[in-house]
Amino acid sequence: MFLKEILELLENDARLTPKQIAAMLDMEEETVAGMIKELEEKKVILGYFTFVNWDKVGAENVSALIEVKISPQREVGFDAVAERVYRFPEVKTVRLVSGAYDLVVIVEGKTLKEVANFVAQKLASLENVLSTTTHFVLKTYKHQGTIVEDGEEDRRLMITP
Repeated sequence: MFLKEILELLENDARLTPKQIAAMLDMEEETVAGMIKELEEKKVILGYFTFVNWDKVGAENVSALIEVKISPQREVGFDAVAERVYRFPEVKTVRLVSGAYDLVVIVEGKTLKEVANFVAQKLASLENVLSTTTHFVLKTYKHQGTIVEDGEEDRRLMITP
């Protein structure tokens, strides 16, 4: 019905209100609000995020993309190891991937040493972790479909109800 459209609108701009979405899709505000509430309860919508360019406020953070080769566990495969990994507070993203490595883990810390210590002391020492390869992020050009800095003004059209 309008489910996919509502999800796409929210994915592109989590600040949209049910009233704005209703106007865009020619629906009743109460219907949209009810659908969003149901999607949240069913865990289809898992959260709302703000993408911050921390470099603009002088925050010093270090991000790393870590490839992890693991030995899958009998009965549960990769899931049990992935769960242990994603429970660490330093870990921002964990994905099962195809190829030479099994997991891609994105980690953030305050310093290079902090991230390196996480990899050496916590991640690499986990049972079933066979090897890791760490890639430190030097610069982000685009994240979640948003260009970080391209020197141009935002060319998206403002949507008004």
